[in-house]
Amino acid sequence: MNAHVPDTLEEALSPQWLTSALQQRFPGIEVRDVIPGPIVDRVSTNARFVIVCDGGVPEGLSSRLCVKGYFNEQGREARFVGEREAHFYRDLAEPSGIRTLQSVWADFDSNARHGVVLTEDIVAAGGSFLDAASHITPDQAADSLSQFAKLHASTWGEAQWADKHWLASNLAGALRAWGDDAITARIDGNFNGPNGQRVPAEVNDAASLTSAYTSLVSTLETEHASSDWCVIHGDAHIGNTFVDPSGAMSLVDWQLVQRGMWYLDVGTHIATALTVEDRRRSEKDLLWHYLDCLASHGVTPPSRDAAWRAMSRGILRGLFLWGITTKVAPDLIEILLHRLGTAATDHDALSPERYLTPL
Repeated sequence: MNAHVPDTLEEALSPQWLTSALQQRFPGIEVRDVIPGPIVDRVSTNARFVIVCDGGVPEGLSSRLCVKGYFNEQGREARFVGEREAHFYRDLAEPSGIRTLQSVWADFDSNARHGVVLTEDIVAAGGSFLDAASHITPDQAADSLSQFAKLHASTWGEAQWADKHWLASNLAGALRAWGDDAITARIDGNFNGPNGQRVPAEVNDAASLTSAYTSLVSTLETEHASSDWCVIHGDAHIGNTFVDPSGAMSLVDWQLVQRGMWYLDVGTHIATALTVEDRRRSEKDLLWHYLDCLASHGVTPPSRDAAWRAMSRGILRGLFLWGITTKVAPDLIEILLHRLGTAATDHDALSPERYLTPL
């Protein structure tokens, strides 16, 4: 019998629910006790804990686990946000073969609109989550790009993912939800406040960013219909990566996973992962490396010229997302707006005419 999606954190941390959830992969397991650990409570709730089992923890399962759901008052109003991530861990993470959190249970309740994911605790295992203040090298960025390439290649034009509702494009989600005027005002507040103090003057124009992104989204609808799409992460900034216990770069946070074009992930990632100086020195080599990784998985990659022109699209996507971001530590927003704003200047990414036609 399948475990239901828990409604509260108390239920998710109960031996009874954990037994029913874990029995799907580990028949016969009986969780006797749960030792609570640290909890990070924002919109989503991430709770780390340790399980004690009758007869010991079965082979292949760590006793140190983490549950992610939308249990608090703020999270209950945004439970739908967890749908894509729950489906990803349940249906796509394993067949894609990418390095991500090891999920032991995931599901989405279509009535409650609540997605919950149960994973092994990567921090307890010796891994570490990254953010904009983390220093990574171009070699590490190449490693993370190899994982994006594996995700993209494993789903490249694949019919089995073409009609999954949870992979529908959501590039225009914020535009639909808030409207152009509210979006522009939000970006302007970021650009012209402390978070935007290092945004280059050439791109410090909220209305131009909204216009360019709106133009890109419109063109992508046409391009997606006529080109090879793949499943993309959708929010490929450095803060959605971690270093696993072996030191390998890995991907995390799948709330915006969707069908789309490869360059949206790649442009955002290259622009956010490195300092401005490192990115300028290595971005072409990193892009060529990504294309080689696609080819190694059997995908015919775009030409280097087309790929280089496409970079601006992913940079624009990243700048738009961080332009509207407010519920993250200000120092991290400031770093990423500087990196993305500089990359947008270098690649002339705010010129709407660049996005009037497909590549």
